[in-house]
Amino acid sequence: MLTHQGEFYGAVSTNQHTNYAIQGAYGLTNHLAVAGTFSSLHRKKSDKTEDIDFGEASLGYFTRLPDKRVLEVYVGGGGGATRRIERNEAQIATRTLDGSLSKFFAQVNYAKKKQNTLHLFNRDFPLTYGAAMRLSYMQLNNFTINGLPAPGESNVFFEPITFTRTQIAGPVQLQLISGQIFGLRRNEFLKAANSVFQVGIVINLDKNTTLDD
Repeated sequence: MLTHQGEFYGAVSTNQHTNYAIQGAYGLTNHLAVAGTFSSLHRKKSDKTEDIDFGEASLGYFTRLPDKRVLEVYVGGGGGATRRIERNEAQIATRTLDGSLSKFFAQVNYAKKKQNTLHLFNRDFPLTYGAAMRLSYMQLNNFTINGLPAPGESNVFFEPITFTRTQIAGPVQLQLISGQIFGLRRNEFLKAANSVFQVGIVINLDKNTTLDD
């Protein structure tokens, strides 16, 4: 969550599905910001292998509200590639699906400093909590099944999430994200993913950017 010009925010997070994400945002002015995200999922199971690499960029507006609250609105887009290899019980590949992904989205973020703190190991850890809501339109393009062209798909996703951050030391914070992804269209391939749960580290390089100010 940005609060003024020159502030930089960076985060690295992962989840139980070996999905990694790198995020960054920078305040161009006291209300205008740019943000970017790169995520990668490379997972191998007995019945399939999944590989997804995706990047996105956005332009946003942010402002500080009364009572230590922050509001952000972003619009942007992105693209990437996906591959899935399905195998039978004999570990022989039975189907290979390849395609490219494109996405356009709008997102609203809201955060507020809690009045209480987490007391642990004789230390007080300040808490920040918030929520984000994203509406995305995604397309599966250049889709092939076993090397043969197949019809692409599109979907609309609604992603409400909540997050909690606690300051560990200096500019370093621990972040927990949880939420759900809902697909508004019934597709065979381009569907909503699993529920969202990520643990990550957040670094804010500007010492004057906390919600306590």
